[in-house]
Amino acid sequence: MAWEEDLFAVLDELEQQAEAAFGAERDAELADRSRSVYREVTLASRLMASVGAAVRLEVTGVGPVEGMLERVGEGWCLIGGSGQDWVVSLPAVTAVLGAGPRSVPEVAWSPVARLGLGSALRRIAEAGERCVVHLRDGTSYDVAPRRVGADFVDAVAGEGRPVLLALASVAAVQSR
Repeated sequence: MAWEEDLFAVLDELEQQAEAAFGAERDAELADRSRSVYREVTLASRLMASVGAAVRLEVTGVGPVEGMLERVGEGWCLIGGSGQDWVVSLPAVTAVLGAGPRSVPEVAWSPVARLGLGSALRRIAEAGERCVVHLRDGTSYDVAPRRVGADFVDAVAGEGRPVLLALASVAAVQSR
């Protein structure tokens, strides 16, 4: 019966090799699927999962903006702290420090979170607050926003001079 034991030993070894090969193939497939799914994760969804965290954003035309991440919307976020609020346009963000490792898919966002940058600026205009609008090219305007159109902000600068600011050029809006 020694030949039967040898046969079973060979079969056991082959089975272990097959399990190892299957495990390696499965691990590679899972890693590939993980990369494929992660490809769909957006910066906004990562920030949405980090609401309530202290973050630092590097913003084109502005530099670093630090504070508590209070809200995230479609293409923008609200940073509060040190007595000032910042509405930051996400396309102007070049780096984020302090974001958590998770994300919240956009299908799970509340309807309010789906509002765009224009909606955030409309709230500032309705409140009649003065603010500093920083553009991506580094220029800034101390204005009182009056109305927000489809792709621009209608504001009044310094001595009552009207100014139209393209939403696509806005990097961040700083409260006064």
